[in-house]
Amino acid sequence: EGGKRGGGAMPHCRKARPGALLLRGPGRGGMLGGGGAGGAAGGASPLPLLHPRTGRLVTVSRGGRSAARSQPGQEFNHGLVLSREPLAPGALFTVRIDRKVNSWSGSLEIGVTALDPNHLDFPSSATGLKGGSWIISGCSVLRDGRSILEEYGQDLDQLGEGDRVGIQRTASGELHLWVNGQDCGVAAMGIPPRVWAVVDLYGKCTQITVVPGNVEEAEEGPSHDEALEAACNQTRPDKFPSSLESENGFSSTELSEVVSNAILSAYNGSLLNVNLGSPPSDSPPGGAPPMTSNDALLFHEKCGTLIKLSNNNKTAERRRPLDEFNNGVVMTNRPLRDNEMFEIRIDKLVDKWSGSIEIGVTTHNPNNLEYPATMTNLRSGTIMMSGCGILTNGKGTRREYCEFSLDELQEGDHIGLTRKSNSALHFYINGIDQGVATTLTPLVVYGVVDLYGMAVKVTIVHNHNHSDRLRRNNAIMRALSPDVGRRAIDAGGSEPEPERLLFHPNCGQKAAIINEGRTALRPHATDDFNHGVVLSNRPLRNGEVFQVRIDKMVDKWAGSIEIGVTTHNPTYLQLPSTMTNLRSGTWMMTGNGVMHNGTTILDEYGHNLDRLKAGDTVGVVRKEDGTLHFFVNGVAQGPAAWNVPPNIYAVADLYGQAAQATIVDDTDLLPLPDDLSEGNNQLSPSSPSSVASGSDLRFHHLHGNNAVITNGGRTALRQNCRSEFNDAIVISNRPLRDGELFEIVIQKMVDRWSGSIEAGVTAIRPEDLEFPNTMTDIDYDTWMLSGTAIMQDGNTLRNNYGCDLDSLTTGSRIGMMRTVKGDLHYFINSVDQGVACSGLPPGKEVYAVVDLYGQCVQVSITSSTGPLDNSLSTSNITEKSFPIHSPVPGVAHRFHSSCGKNVAFQEDGCRAVRVSSFCHGIVFSMKELKTDEIFEVKIDKMDDKWSGSVHVGLTTLLPSDASCMATGLPSSLLELRSKVTWLVTGSEVRRNGILQKQNYGCSLERLGVGSRVGVKRCTDDTMHVLIDGEDMGAAATGVAKNVFVVLDLYGRVTSVSIVSSTMLEEAEGTHPPPGERDLPSATASMEFLENHGKNILLSNGNLTATRVSSYNQGIVVVAQPLPPQQLFQFQIDSLNPQWTSSLSLGVIGSSPERLNFPATACCLKPSTWLLQRDSVFQNSLKICENYGPNLDTCPEGTVLGVLVDTSGCLHLYINGVDQGVAAQDIPSPCYVLIDLYGQCEQVRGQAGRGRGGRQGDMEKADMVDGIKESVCWSPPVDMNPTKICEYHSLCARFKDLLLLPEAYFAEDPKLSLCYCESCHKLRGDEAYYKRGEPPRDYALPFGWCHFSLRINPRLDVASTSKKWHIAYHGTSIGAVRRMLDQGELVPGITSILSCRPVKADPQGGGPGSGPNGVYLEAEENSVQGREEAHHVLLSPTLRYAGLEPFATKVQFKDPKSHRQHSAQVALQVCVRPGSYKVCPPTQAAPEPVDPRFSSAEIEWVTKEKGATVLFGLLIRVE
Repeated sequence: EGGKRGGGAMPHCRKARPGALLLRGPGRGGMLGGGGAGGAAGGASPLPLLHPRTGRLVTVSRGGRSAARSQPGQEFNHGLVLSREPLAPGALFTVRIDRKVNSWSGSLEIGVTALDPNHLDFPSSATGLKGGSWIISGCSVLRDGRSILEEYGQDLDQLGEGDRVGIQRTASGELHLWVNGQDCGVAAMGIPPRVWAVVDLYGKCTQITVVPGNVEEAEEGPSHDEALEAACNQTRPDKFPSSLESENGFSSTELSEVVSNAILSAYNGSLLNVNLGSPPSDSPPGGAPPMTSNDALLFHEKCGTLIKLSNNNKTAERRRPLDEFNNGVVMTNRPLRDNEMFEIRIDKLVDKWSGSIEIGVTTHNPNNLEYPATMTNLRSGTIMMSGCGILTNGKGTRREYCEFSLDELQEGDHIGLTRKSNSALHFYINGIDQGVATTLTPLVVYGVVDLYGMAVKVTIVHNHNHSDRLRRNNAIMRALSPDVGRRAIDAGGSEPEPERLLFHPNCGQKAAIINEGRTALRPHATDDFNHGVVLSNRPLRNGEVFQVRIDKMVDKWAGSIEIGVTTHNPTYLQLPSTMTNLRSGTWMMTGNGVMHNGTTILDEYGHNLDRLKAGDTVGVVRKEDGTLHFFVNGVAQGPAAWNVPPNIYAVADLYGQAAQATIVDDTDLLPLPDDLSEGNNQLSPSSPSSVASGSDLRFHHLHGNNAVITNGGRTALRQNCRSEFNDAIVISNRPLRDGELFEIVIQKMVDRWSGSIEAGVTAIRPEDLEFPNTMTDIDYDTWMLSGTAIMQDGNTLRNNYGCDLDSLTTGSRIGMMRTVKGDLHYFINSVDQGVACSGLPPGKEVYAVVDLYGQCVQVSITSSTGPLDNSLSTSNITEKSFPIHSPVPGVAHRFHSSCGKNVAFQEDGCRAVRVSSFCHGIVFSMKELKTDEIFEVKIDKMDDKWSGSVHVGLTTLLPSDASCMATGLPSSLLELRSKVTWLVTGSEVRRNGILQKQNYGCSLERLGVGSRVGVKRCTDDTMHVLIDGEDMGAAATGVAKNVFVVLDLYGRVTSVSIVSSTMLEEAEGTHPPPGERDLPSATASMEFLENHGKNILLSNGNLTATRVSSYNQGIVVVAQPLPPQQLFQFQIDSLNPQWTSSLSLGVIGSSPERLNFPATACCLKPSTWLLQRDSVFQNSLKICENYGPNLDTCPEGTVLGVLVDTSGCLHLYINGVDQGVAAQDIPSPCYVLIDLYGQCEQVRGQAGRGRGGRQGDMEKADMVDGIKESVCWSPPVDMNPTKICEYHSLCARFKDLLLLPEAYFAEDPKLSLCYCESCHKLRGDEAYYKRGEPPRDYALPFGWCHFSLRINPRLDVASTSKKWHIAYHGTSIGAVRRMLDQGELVPGITSILSCRPVKADPQGGGPGSGPNGVYLEAEENSVQGREEAHHVLLSPTLRYAGLEPFATKVQFKDPKSHRQHSAQVALQVCVRPGSYKVCPPTQAAPEPVDPRFSSAEIEWVTKEKGATVLFGLLIRVE
């Protein structure tokens, strides 16, 4: 466990980010060696030493060369050491890992800090260093504790003892990591000159030693070819995603502040004066020679295929901008000179595409270049600015180069670039230098512009219009820092701001302002649902409330009003279609969440705005401390954002249903609570929380540093959840009363850390509590549940408590309660988990405490919080009662009559007594144990003269077979090994007597009279043992489905009684039809959404989707959210074999109405789960392989469906068969997504199909092998997947070569099944089934093709197919016809042409029938009838019966393909129970042929004539 219980210290899963590869900087390729030219790095340099001041657990030895962390088994941090002296430029500080332990996750961390160790207050770990610290942890680079680069270099967590790690600051201020003499490249830039090396002996790393690390200084930069070599084969998507996701470690608010301050400083200095003019002023002293007309910078005549040049090649325009979004690359007519400005003006944009202009430089000569569709497709010599990042050779090298995004620029904006004489490349936006993009620009480069997406027309700017650029610059500067823009405007003599809040006249395209600026509306609200953004006419003052009343709503759309604030001035802002599309300076409340710059920062914030009606009011206010608060109907919803800058404009987005709103005049008189920082306890009359219980329990306003309280004190969350995993403790606002339940629900989790929520109680008052990193660090008056461990004052009291908090998921509820007796109980989803611990001080007040640790990010207090009823609050019951699982009256379990020789049964088989000795006390359950059913017994009597105790477990041995064992049951359950048996004895878990686990749960040796012990088999194939109702956890995994309970009354335990019950069996007539019993209900008619891929055509009332061209752009989404436990199904109508691959389907967690769909569904990333081929993808990352059948093989007519169950698990259904859980933690609501890709050209939704659709096939289920009642079904003939299965067709062609009469075979083609991998997975077949009386296992013939034979009509078909056993007989090709003629198995080999006399059967038919339906059987007095019967070999599995000694192979040529194949044949038969005996195998195999069958039961032998009935012909072709 890393750090803390599996290590919240470090992320356990590091996710690769696109474009995270750095362009390697100086120092690349340096070599270890002595006496280089590196000055301090030379061999003569003294060995650096460690500083004597260290973390509190570190001991420095060997004269300051070695450091070790003490108590490595108990502590994982406080192991910080620094270098004694600051690092010299270019010097390499190297340490060797001397010792590691496996107790934790995480390992050594290394970096530099500007903090002087002589005055440093050492934090617990290096990531806690602030004030100018750069730390490399794992494969991430952090600055001041926040991630700035993921997937850098080599993962330090994977290094072992003896590995060497070094850190180096170059003379140019770059930070490099060295691992075993290899430079990992630039980790960070801009490192100050005076820094100390930092090493953190963290997690697994416990000891290091400083070693020599001489570096031969590399040249100050690599060659141009090396700098611009091809990075990887990643291709650009067809279109950019509409939303840009922040990839750095800063929160958007902090990043905005940093950039705003930087630009503001530049503005106040000389930067603006320099760069608003012509080219930058850092040209050589003499200046560049003046540009002549013949030397003017123009666009080159050779350009992209859709580019049209004009204006003497100064203007470039992309043709057909509404049809095509790329092929718009243009380049300059000559290379750029040093310090020469290449600047363009955006003349025209279109609003159809996402993504926009890209600009940069390339080493490629336009005369020789074959222009790509987009410049980022070039894999050499190219540096481009795209969005707000830098791409080198198509690979992202800087994700956040500047605050401005090229995708957000408007018509009239200017973009420029220049290559400085020192090879640094700078970009300019409206004259503002954005800083160094790269220091490695080649000497000869051409300017290049890509008119991509929205960008249609640009013009090269030569005269650098000062007034135009100043106007554009003021608009952008005002958006980032309103004070600056205001000073610029004030300097020009602007009018004074109006006092009254009104709507600004510049509003959305579909909005209008009336009523003297007080009212905004969408005049045609039923025609469009967006473009209704309106802003206030002036910035809000601190504490001023902007409140609007909804006047009018329409019912046509989903969604409703959104409200918030923005730093953008409405005068200069080109308003987006919806405000959440804006990617800078904007905070919006939408639904019941809060978004910042288009990214959700709070999921469950307050009242849902989508539920408001006409007459309701919403408001927003920014307080002086920078916090942002929202109001619904005058009720404060709590803080929504922090560090919001001043001088912001109010925003209302009349979206969806909201059609008209009016500013409320008396907003300034709205009463504000005294303290909004922790929310308000008032409840909105229409708020969902108003229906909660009347309990006054809330979270206290005092909490951990990373915790935030919202929603009136009901919700707690951990901010910066992906960079911080602890320090988020929250506590109740008052003590809990006896018997009072404090319950919370988990609302949000992240899959980044190990460990999760911890909960408990403490007697420490919140005012007296100094909140630690985690609550288990408190060493007094605190009781916590962490994982499965109960801890008091930081020490473990017990393990394996009845629940595991680390396994809980989103939506799980956790409650805690102290009883009047001082017992602490936990409740999971309202189920009491029993006494966790006792002895809580009865007279002492305790507070509920929750630690939002690791994966758990957000919780809310539920309506169940409050006092339980009096009987519970004062109950003397301290143990969890046995849960009654059945909703109907139960029938007691029974013991089976087969038992050990010393056992006697009493009370109608409910009580077992060992009458003598200490052993031979094995007993079984009467029936197989159902999934999640508990079989529990109570110990009645004990005899202390013996040692040992009861053993309990599960076995695949049929109790009825126990009496048939030659030696009988063994004396002890430990010796039962004839079948697979899992058992718990004492505290050990064994499988077939072999030890699997020790120290499991509470030892059975400690049980006494009255103790209860139970066992259950869970849905995940695990065995759990319960002691006194408390689940001890999973004892064994991989437990078979068909198992019986087995107990051994051993040693001291002499008598037990059953106390559990099973569900009542339903009367025969009350069963629903088999096809209806297990399927969830299907949804009503669910239409496809009008917003879809551009190649989709909807018809049939939007129930049918057709892809009308190409092979992609075929995404459709169901308009309505998918309700839980509702099955949405659709049918594949049309496939086009011209293409490869086929459809994919899944769900998406975000509303599809605003999505701009990419070419394929695999490009969708936010909150998307996709089933493609036989794999499952989440956000484009593969999370599961070999799930279900390959969707590319689904034929026309296949019915596919998706379902999200009540636990948030995604299921795929194929032809009505559940393929199992594909993914977990699916959000609600979610929408069904289908991608008509490749072969799939048309699908049709199944309107109102309900639960039917399977009747009529079920009567044949007993006669068709592999079709199990109530689980599988055979699709109708027109959608039978075998009709286009190539393997089935190949086997059928071989069958035709055998010239067997068709009258031998069943006429119904549905009864002939293919068992190739694709077909049996499509049907959802299980590998094994039971048949007969008594039931016996048999395996399905996977890999074979089954052709059903006609049954002799004189046989009792129902009796034969249900009561007889199923087996297989491998044979030769020549014997098949003879067996079919006789209607049963016969030994020996004969010619395929053999024949004999027949006698007519008036009823005809059957496998013994001739070609005309005449049934054939042997003459009674014939020689063959009189000859002695020979034995026939059978097997319950074709893995044995299909071995070549039995089923001989023959070669044949396929008449269709003319290819050579080998084939085998076998027969599936029904064999009468009792007519055969089980014998040792005649064919020895080095390992088990079939894991389900032991070698002693894999071969059956029968000599009885008429004991077998031919059921099917099986063919396998290789």
